[in-house]
Amino acid sequence: MTGSPGDGPRSLTSALHERLRADILATRLLPGQKLHIAGLAKQFSVSLAAVREALSRLVADGLVLASDQRGFRVSPVSLADLADVTQTRIDIEGLALRRSIGRGDDAWLASVKSAWADLKAVPYRYPDDPTVHYEEWVVRHRIFHRALVNACGSPWLLGFRDVLHEQSERYRRLSIRREVGKPRDVEAEHKAIVAAVVKRDADAAVRALAKHFGITKEFVELASPRIAEVNGAN
Repeated sequence: MTGSPGDGPRSLTSALHERLRADILATRLLPGQKLHIAGLAKQFSVSLAAVREALSRLVADGLVLASDQRGFRVSPVSLADLADVTQTRIDIEGLALRRSIGRGDDAWLASVKSAWADLKAVPYRYPDDPTVHYEEWVVRHRIFHRALVNACGSPWLLGFRDVLHEQSERYRRLSIRREVGKPRDVEAEHKAIVAAVVKRDADAAVRALAKHFGITKEFVELASPRIAEVNGAN
């Protein structure tokens, strides 16, 4: 990992934190995988201290576990954790969405419509490899879901929501790697949320959001052999 001559230790640490975070969320670093400080320092050409600080930040994010005896490893996944993350996300994000619908002005509504249009404009998966998300879709999907709740008026609520989104993202990335023999129309799920938001029907919007998250949970459960496989491989 290289930076400009003016980059100091803290900026390098931040860059490493973002790189490792992206690799964990994209499941390039798998749940349960050991994270060797010396190996990462050599791989990214940074100091041991920079690696330790970056990993400590990821521990605070809930994406890495630290143990005195076993060092650092990517946080594991499980169906029990999936159920907890999903229900808590429904509770937190549903509240944020309800508040946004009540507080949001026309500019907020326009931002939701714009984010929705941008999301529809890119494919969900790579055409030549359906087990991999189209990366631009992932970026626009995150922006779309954040736009829905941006008008809630609570930085604390948005902060909790963002943590839960990242945790659920790992499960979604794992589930798409394994075909489960069941079709899913993600665009229709998003369309139902937007339609309710445009009508400012908070109850319908929250129901559509909860259904959307529940379907994701269902597909992850169908792919659960893959989850067991990656946890057991590290």
